[in-house]
Amino acid sequence: MRILRACSDVLWMLPVAGGLLLAADPAWQSKAITEWTKEDVRLLLDYSPWAKVAKAGIIRPESEEVRRAGGKVGQDHGVGFDGIDKKATRTGGTGTSPGPNGSVRTTGQMMMLHVRWETALPMRMAELKSDGIEPPSDSYGIAVYGVPGSAFKGDPKTLGEPLKKDAVLRREGKKDVKPSNVEVFQREDGVVIVYTFPLSAEITKKDGHVDFRAQIGRIVIDQAFNLDEMEFQGKLEL
Repeated sequence: MRILRACSDVLWMLPVAGGLLLAADPAWQSKAITEWTKEDVRLLLDYSPWAKVAKAGIIRPESEEVRRAGGKVGQDHGVGFDGIDKKATRTGGTGTSPGPNGSVRTTGQMMMLHVRWETALPMRMAELKSDGIEPPSDSYGIAVYGVPGSAFKGDPKTLGEPLKKDAVLRREGKKDVKPSNVEVFQREDGVVIVYTFPLSAEITKKDGHVDFRAQIGRIVIDQAFNLDEMEFQGKLEL
């Protein structure tokens, strides 16, 4: 799968984008695709029902005593471990973040990541208008932008394989959906992790909302998507 364009600095955009969305119908509802401006595309890719800014929890590293008791020496390295503390910020206290399997992890830090439902039609059209990238179409695809790291080399699927077991799509009253594939792409501005989930999960508006939960090393993400808001041209788009 080809990696997608880098997200812009979403933190400063939130108040502006929020005001624009409240002031008028967003472009993907009020304009034809051919009329979308660069700013319309930017808002869609960075601040829309398909694009969320996630407050990801940071798991405290295990003490050396605990690791030695488990037969481990030194701290873990790799995606979701290296560079985490440099990018994380204090929450002002301790908090809890649920892991993908419902466990609760104590954490005193957080970081802002961008989570996109990439395979939705409006997102694919926005990507094409922004840089001509061919989007995937044979799965549900969610990408996580902003994970720290600058030295992860190797095959994207090999790098992503360890992350498959720690990610799910969760719906109330239904079986969790595990990713069929995870790929890790190294970029100059950080890491992009792309999760693909099988279309056989058959997500519908009746599900109400879908939670994307993932653990990436010490990073824990729990991001909800409201399916009622994810309509495009009168149809649910995922």
